[in-house]
Amino acid sequence: MRIRWHGHSCFEFDDSGNVVVIDPHDGKSIGIRPPAVAADIVLMTHDHYDHNASRVIRGDHRDFKFSNGRRECRGFVFEGFPTFHDDAGGEKRGANTIYRFEMDGMSLCHCGDIGDIPSDEVIEAIKGVDFLFVPTGEIYTMTIEVLKEFLIRVNPRIIVPMHHRVGGLTIPLTPLDDFLDILPEGTVEYVGNEVDLSGEELPDRKECWVFSR
Repeated sequence: MRIRWHGHSCFEFDDSGNVVVIDPHDGKSIGIRPPAVAADIVLMTHDHYDHNASRVIRGDHRDFKFSNGRRECRGFVFEGFPTFHDDAGGEKRGANTIYRFEMDGMSLCHCGDIGDIPSDEVIEAIKGVDFLFVPTGEIYTMTIEVLKEFLIRVNPRIIVPMHHRVGGLTIPLTPLDDFLDILPEGTVEYVGNEVDLSGEELPDRKECWVFSR
């Protein structure tokens, strides 16, 4: 499986069967380069402009927008779980869907713009995933303190931070270092723009993988 970061919350997942893109932005609306990728399936966690720009993704893709429940498309199985974009039951910024799926024997969960710790039922469904993609830039999502509790409860093998301040970004978010400072020393790995791995290559210890672009 290949994982590639296209900036902000947009990631590409390729298992040589399907290319799945989650939360595409259009680049120009937020001050960074747009994703350059063709996909078979596009998942969107919510309907905000910096997460729903499926129009910029090339290819004959099927699109799913905040799609809750278990779904299958072109042999790719995923499950969406309802959460909120804020800590007020969605009253401030609406609903958000987190997606859990498997590729090449690895379990992955993309949290979109999750704003608060979800229900016990959702926690149980995603607990112990191999990869957990979480927004770390606060402002519009969980605070670092709430995120810390969320990570303890989910207990993923690998944390992947996203939705944080980067050069050129016009959305006000906090810097990545604010999140990295709460992690145990020696657990942060800088992996570049993409990784290509199988389940057998996952690390034994828990790590945080920082992607760059």
